[in-house]
Amino acid sequence: MTALSDFFIAQGDQSFRGKQVYEWLWKKGAHRFEDMTNLSKDTRALLEEHFVINHIHVDAMQKSKDGTIKNAIKLHDGLIVESVLIPTSKRTTACVSSQVGCSLNCTFCATAKLKRMRNLQADEIVDQVVAIDRQSRLYHQKPLTNIVFMGMGEPLMNYPQVLAAIDKITSPEGLGMSPRRITLSTSGIPKMIKKMADEGVKFKLAVSLHSAVEETRKKIMPFTEHFPLTDLREALEYWYAKTKSRMTYEYVVWKGVNDQQADIDALVEFCRFAPSKVNLIEYNAIGDDAFRQAAPEVIERYIQVLERHGITVTVRRSRGKDIDAACGQLANKSQA
Repeated sequence: MTALSDFFIAQGDQSFRGKQVYEWLWKKGAHRFEDMTNLSKDTRALLEEHFVINHIHVDAMQKSKDGTIKNAIKLHDGLIVESVLIPTSKRTTACVSSQVGCSLNCTFCATAKLKRMRNLQADEIVDQVVAIDRQSRLYHQKPLTNIVFMGMGEPLMNYPQVLAAIDKITSPEGLGMSPRRITLSTSGIPKMIKKMADEGVKFKLAVSLHSAVEETRKKIMPFTEHFPLTDLREALEYWYAKTKSRMTYEYVVWKGVNDQQADIDALVEFCRFAPSKVNLIEYNAIGDDAFRQAAPEVIERYIQVLERHGITVTVRRSRGKDIDAACGQLANKSQA
């Protein structure tokens, strides 16, 4: 906003024009200068001359029978990312992307099979939220209540732009959403988790864990060869010591991968060092026979053991599976 105000002062105008333009961009989601109706025609022409708004465009939209909406978002350079509106009776959640493709190589995730083309800019992330808020109001008659960074990409591999986007989303001059309604989901980059803790972020942290057995985690998430569980645990201990905010472990249980008692015991042990909760996630097939949903009795055993040890556990049933909008399924099929 300061840069905009300085621009107007340099043009011989009033500094408050910068705030007006900023609010049009970040609070009202304007895509064209001509929509900024409280500015004079001359001012709008001046903006047209000096600036370009590289806004996103909802290129395709799919609706699930459960009310979920998946968007194929076209960026200014023609690349596509996907975002999802997830409705329930009490809330609507935006699942937003942070990268075109993904920097990591998790073998169970469709997005990881895509080449990472580039990081998203902060404005492209915010625009996803604005677009989903409009859909929430139009199709579900209520404003967006929550945001999860669980779409395409690893948010901590695009840290500066993700943090800048969250700042605009939570700023009174932006969307004014509480940071406690935002969850950043990471596959676990220890040094970046510590950096967030040092910077005193207020949003929630979720970690895609999926196994607390080192060798198993390396097989399903090969990049963790460089980020062992001991480093992750140390970073998460640091996170809790600094923020006093418990983390959520996202955990899919697969048949023949992490469905043994030893896997459950390892998860319990990993949860002991700091307050946390476990979110058991229903697996969504991506056409790879190596990964199959574990038997219901295995999920129930996980629940019983975790609860017996005083660990909060929930089971997340996937939504939007009929349109490939569920967790792990975002793969830009609209471009195929």
